[in-house]
Amino acid sequence: MTKGRGGAGRRTTGTVTRTGALPDTSPPGAEYDVVVVGAGVVGCAVARELARHSPRVALVEASGDVGDGTSKANTAILHTGFDAVPGSLESRLVRDGQRRLAAYARETGIPVEPVGALLVAWDAEQSAALPRLADKAVRNGCRTTRILGPEELRAREPHLGPGALAALEVPGESIICPWTTTLAYATQAVASGADLHLDCRVRQVDPGSPHRLVTSRGALRARYVVNACGLHADAFDALFGRRDFRVTPRRGQLIVFDTFARGLVRHILLPVPTALGKGVLVAPTVYGNVMLGPTAEDLDDKAATGSTAEGLAALRAQGRRILPALLDEEVTAVYAGLRAATESDDYQVRAHPALRYVTVGGIRSTGLTASLGIAAHVVELLADGGLDLGAERPLAPVRMPNLGESFPRPYRDAELIARDPEFGTIVYHCERVTRGEIRDALTSTIPPDSLDGLRRRTRARAGRCQGFSCGAAVRAMFEEAVPRWARR
Repeated sequence: MTKGRGGAGRRTTGTVTRTGALPDTSPPGAEYDVVVVGAGVVGCAVARELARHSPRVALVEASGDVGDGTSKANTAILHTGFDAVPGSLESRLVRDGQRRLAAYARETGIPVEPVGALLVAWDAEQSAALPRLADKAVRNGCRTTRILGPEELRAREPHLGPGALAALEVPGESIICPWTTTLAYATQAVASGADLHLDCRVRQVDPGSPHRLVTSRGALRARYVVNACGLHADAFDALFGRRDFRVTPRRGQLIVFDTFARGLVRHILLPVPTALGKGVLVAPTVYGNVMLGPTAEDLDDKAATGSTAEGLAALRAQGRRILPALLDEEVTAVYAGLRAATESDDYQVRAHPALRYVTVGGIRSTGLTASLGIAAHVVELLADGGLDLGAERPLAPVRMPNLGESFPRPYRDAELIARDPEFGTIVYHCERVTRGEIRDALTSTIPPDSLDGLRRRTRARAGRCQGFSCGAAVRAMFEEAVPRWARR
């Protein structure tokens, strides 16, 4: 740990740790300026935004990898925010975040496809709601929506089930790779000077000047703390003596269909939303699959990420109505994620200047889209609370490997293969993942500590065989590169 504030002696590149004692931050002036707790998409975005300024930043995560919680299991949509509550913090940050993330994706190579969305009405009551939703979209700054009649709707989506009466077209909705987004933020934060401490659960906070965070790997000191703990944001709040909201885990189960189903759907097909969320949708993915889900089940268990027979049966029933032919296609995977629902319909982003502490809670399904907007807002709150940001400096440039089917993949790039034949050797055939991609992931700034982490970086073991056919070759590369203590 270097001493000084306002960028004095600041490293150009941060460190990534998974084991061992944390850096000594006990001497005066050696503490971190900001510790961000939670390395999901929002926490990584906040750390990245702080890294463009002068504070010394640490990103601390209880898991062994970034994006290993809610951020890895969502609907992967880059929202316009057309249906947010007008005037809410969520509405403002989703609009800002969508603009920022769309530009960031182009800059860093995150795959995004602007497929647009159709909000489909299946009965008279839902049809009557479409003009109100169009008006709501206008109040949220989304002025490109229009209502389609049944004939045009059928022409746009010929495989829709019978009975669709009308739809609200939302051209700006897109699909995105959530795995690459979170990893890009974290990679750029570390490359720009932030430290990332994984397998580092915060167990106790001793508020003070500076704060002392007692973790599973020792203690850290920080002048300011940001709570980006997702499902556990309320529990972390309590460590600072705050009990402003309660997180209820809301499970969303999803079914992923094989790439052969991709021709059945051209847009994101949305239902008319309910109080529990955006409802069950059918959407293409940037990986070439089709996704059906999610459910919306409020639970007590913050670790209940298992799928259930009842939940999957309910999804199949909904899917049969929306897109009947989809149910004849092969299922590649099922999974479930937990969203951090609270008593409020809005984000729970709160600054506590006297504590030098900011809470980022209640970030639900729009958190991926809003992540960069949330990050900018949090940094403003920290500055308003007394944090000296110092001079702004350019972030280290990053370019992420492409996981999307609509963009060039390495196995088809003759020039790349000529320079490095490893990109011409396919190791995982279902998703056409090459030896070069796996090698680069295993030697990257933030390498995976598990086969699941490797899947999120390369798509290896994410295809129709789920690793049955080519998993041994992938595992052999992983075990050769990753220390035994780190394997999960």
